[in-house]
Amino acid sequence: MNTGADYSSGTTGATKPASGPAGTEGRAPGAVLTVLGLETSCDETAASVVRLSAAGAEVLSSVIHSQIDEHAAYGGVVPEIAARSHVEMIDGVARRAMSEAGIDYAALDGVAATAGPGLVGGVMVGLSYGKAVALARDLPLIAVNHLEGHAVSARLGAETTYPFLLLLVSGGHCQLLEVRGIGDMSRLGTTIDDAAGEAFDKIAKAMGLGYPGGPALERLAEKGDGSRFDLPRALLGRKDCDFSFSGLKTAASRLAQTCETDQDRADLADAVQKAIARQLAERTERAMIAYVEQHPELEQAEGALKQPSAAREAIGPKSKALHFVVAGGVAANKTIRRTLEDLATKHGFGFLAPPLIYCTDNAAMIALAGAERLEKGLTSDIDVAARPRWPLDEARANADPVHKKTGRKGAKA
Repeated sequence: MNTGADYSSGTTGATKPASGPAGTEGRAPGAVLTVLGLETSCDETAASVVRLSAAGAEVLSSVIHSQIDEHAAYGGVVPEIAARSHVEMIDGVARRAMSEAGIDYAALDGVAATAGPGLVGGVMVGLSYGKAVALARDLPLIAVNHLEGHAVSARLGAETTYPFLLLLVSGGHCQLLEVRGIGDMSRLGTTIDDAAGEAFDKIAKAMGLGYPGGPALERLAEKGDGSRFDLPRALLGRKDCDFSFSGLKTAASRLAQTCETDQDRADLADAVQKAIARQLAERTERAMIAYVEQHPELEQAEGALKQPSAAREAIGPKSKALHFVVAGGVAANKTIRRTLEDLATKHGFGFLAPPLIYCTDNAAMIALAGAERLEKGLTSDIDVAARPRWPLDEARANADPVHKKTGRKGAKA
């Protein structure tokens, strides 16, 4: 087993995310739960130990082995290479996470593993390893939706109470969700084609920026002036909260072929970044307005653009504040963060985002989601299957799929 490769490791002290209420079959409220989390859905092999208590969530260890160097020559993730690397690295990464946490397996209350969505070969590796640990140590197994991990990731860095409005934006997913608690989420909008992170990466590749493209495009955009490029705006005639980035991706990729200088490429990068931020903000603003109307019991911050509503006026003192969370790899983009934070302020939402280390794929978010599920008594059978596609709001995805033709259905639906 090769355990000598480079890892990145991040550890935080105790933080103050609120734990969810325990169900009748769960642990007592405030019980201390220590969970090993495993994440192998794409091109990071990750393991983390998180301790959840009444005082908050403490990340005891977070170890990530990145496969960027293994995929760079191909300009993107190669599923077979990714799966083979997960097989080689998972044991060493998990052992290091346990060692850095300073505990042995007897101190664990459960093991959580990503069970989808993702590259199914990689998902199977982490899930199988989690099953082995659960069987060998007689521990509960918690199969976690990778997207649910992102949904709770802001709770690793700050006090974040339910409910909240979530924009989950990454390389494979772009969704707006109402999050009422662990396992209780409703889809408000989703991408009908490509995700924002996918658009970043594909456009960056067309510009010759290498892999991973999103961070490279962001750095280049700092030197550019995007006003010289006119990029298309999608779905302007629709009143829903769905996204579309395929037209932008195609237009920008064609413009990339006309760029002759470094300044041309910097200007295009700036135009692309601003266009993606604009669409995310436009759709999110629609969701915010609807969310405020649907939740008159929640209080807008002072100075916000107040939304008129008879229900809001009649309800009297509000019980909780409005919160908006942005999570996923694209949440690390500074321009997008700043745009969304300004939007949240405008509409009276508290703005929350994970620490940068927990924006991209990691196992701490999987361990936290697993701990919250374990607290409610939500565990998995040992024969739970890996799923390449797994919508967070499965009922909505089945009842109202985005892709209605036979064939393309799943996590984006």
